[in-house]
Amino acid sequence: MNSQVYNYNKLEGYVLLFLVGIASIGLLAFIPIHVSAQGVTIVPPNSSVLVDVSQTAAPDALDPATGFYVQDGPLFTAVYQELVEFNGSNFLQLVPVIAQNYSTTNYENYTFYIRQGVHFSDGVQVNASTVWFSFYRMILMGQGPGVSNYITLLFNATQYGQTGYALPWGVANAIHNVTGLPTNTNATLAADVLASILSNFNANNATIQKIMEYPYQAVVVKSAYEVEISTLIPYRYFLYDIAAWWGAIQDPVFVDQHGGVQPNTPNSYINLHGMPGTGPYEIVSVAEGFSTIVLKAVPNYWGVSESVPAVAQPAHISIIEIEYGLSHTARVEEFDKNEAQISFVSVPYIGSIYTGYQYTVPLSGIFANFGSQPEVLYIAMNTEEYPTNITAFRLALVHAVNYSALLHIFSYNGTILASEFVGPISPQFPVYNQIVSMDHIQPYSYNVSLALTYLNEAGYEGHFYVTLPNGTTVGNSSATPLSTLAIYTLTPITPLVQEELEIIQQNLEQIGIPTSIKLVTASVTDGWSTPSGTPDLVDLGWVPDWPDPIFQQLDVQTNVLDGGLSGDLAWLNNSVVNQMDNQVPFITNATEQIEMAAKIYNITYHQAPYLWLPVPYTYYFVQPYVKNFQYNEFAGYYYNMMYYQPYTTTPPVTTTTTTPPVTTTTTTPPVTTTSTVPPVTTTTHPSSVSTLEIVAIVIVIIVIIAIAVVFLRRR
Repeated sequence: MNSQVYNYNKLEGYVLLFLVGIASIGLLAFIPIHVSAQGVTIVPPNSSVLVDVSQTAAPDALDPATGFYVQDGPLFTAVYQELVEFNGSNFLQLVPVIAQNYSTTNYENYTFYIRQGVHFSDGVQVNASTVWFSFYRMILMGQGPGVSNYITLLFNATQYGQTGYALPWGVANAIHNVTGLPTNTNATLAADVLASILSNFNANNATIQKIMEYPYQAVVVKSAYEVEISTLIPYRYFLYDIAAWWGAIQDPVFVDQHGGVQPNTPNSYINLHGMPGTGPYEIVSVAEGFSTIVLKAVPNYWGVSESVPAVAQPAHISIIEIEYGLSHTARVEEFDKNEAQISFVSVPYIGSIYTGYQYTVPLSGIFANFGSQPEVLYIAMNTEEYPTNITAFRLALVHAVNYSALLHIFSYNGTILASEFVGPISPQFPVYNQIVSMDHIQPYSYNVSLALTYLNEAGYEGHFYVTLPNGTTVGNSSATPLSTLAIYTLTPITPLVQEELEIIQQNLEQIGIPTSIKLVTASVTDGWSTPSGTPDLVDLGWVPDWPDPIFQQLDVQTNVLDGGLSGDLAWLNNSVVNQMDNQVPFITNATEQIEMAAKIYNITYHQAPYLWLPVPYTYYFVQPYVKNFQYNEFAGYYYNMMYYQPYTTTPPVTTTTTTPPVTTTTTTPPVTTTSTVPPVTTTTHPSSVSTLEIVAIVIVIIVIIAIAVVFLRRR
């Protein structure tokens, strides 16, 4: 009996304690927890410095007459300036910069009036003769920017093909007319004399003045601050052509003090060190291999005292440190720790850089997405060198690749952040859909059986055979086995490109083609100026230099006159295509132009000089306190327009929410592209409860438990 009463009381006590615990938890639920009304303010670690780690590869050169890669854009835009430039993110609107104003009545003769008071960072003044010097240097050097952008416009393509010299039209006659030298009949002499003039440039020299004033040439000095540029044929996009760095106005004094000008030859010193520009920044430090380049705001920048467009405004941030080719890990860590202000990661790693970010901000707060831009990526197949000179071999390769697997690389939260199409024209231009519809063209299909059929045909034509993984031979089994083919790509290789190339390698191994990956710097590719000097397979791409899809995409990537880094990296040399390429950009009837472009497209498609790769969206990770980050496909972005403004995060709440899609609408005529950032599910965390609140809660619980214990003892 007593034991029964004891057990009952003990059980009653446990029940009471349990109820007390439940009551305590219930009490906690009713105690208000105040979240701080203030968020975290994010600021740069140094308000005078901006660190950009977004560029995955180093520049190929620091001379605007040689550098010809996308990663050159932001630096060149900061240091060098042109007569006219793109108006920030609007690449179909131009503003005068070095020129005060300009005019044309026929799209053939353009008159520019130069601003007085413009000078380079070393103090050398700019006038009309500086413009003459700059364009003629750009052309005569014969490098990618000058050849690709001014052929058939400012120098004769036929003469260039016959003599090997890019001579501004009319300059040989100008020299002959003034000096009596037979430069009008001797291109080599004309090139040498012009190089001598540019290397010993003296605008006050009477002979040089007369040559510059000769009226029938590409660039004519009309007066001290008036210059006329005339194209060989009317071309309505010419002003857009000269708006990027191949239209840069260059310092003749510095050039002459550092190697001068030689025909078809880069300036090695300026390539490595750069030169003074008229822009708001100057180059003050260049690390070995261009791993780090430091820009400093020009203290005596001419634009400070002038009324200039926004793209030419003085710098807001004093120092720009550009770190090129950092590893993926470094680009993530430096951004997440707020050590870098601009960064980039491949699509598969968007989530990792976002979740690792030390502050709680929406993805749209740090993810600047500009959607699909007009460019192409490819593996160029050298049509002049064995074995890629065999059309059937190239067709085998384009049908051996699993394009769906390549597209999957660009998937983020179920959304493909890339576009697939048949180059060389990008679908951002309306003519693309018109042409592919007219030709009934679709992207190359993944068809192993068809690839093997083409490969067998190529084996007999090229006297080789391959062995499939199952031991079967394809091709001419009595000939020699196909050697390993190297796919050249830029170093450092990004994880995404690595994965992409691994898929391509696996696909080619499936049809018995062994491959390897060869990494090279961008500067190495500047030497790919002949078919024999260009690798068989090159993983690269092409961004049009100005917004003309016919002249800047179709023509340059299929015309052998633009062979090599100037555009036609596959060295496609089809006489019918070449002839049409020389005509199609200048046809004024839109219907006729599209019909001819469709013929070029059809021939090129079946020749398969390029294996077209998916083009990822253009985006950057930008710290939320960096304001006015403006991107332009043809110029990069503008360091001088950026400024810092503290960013305060929104106070977090104790809920789990799904961030709605962030839609970025890029209005860039002739096409409006709408890109969507996929939804990101994030959990926002509550602020820490104050110390007083914690103490109060603990005291209440202790009091409740003490009362319960006293009650039990009294029982």
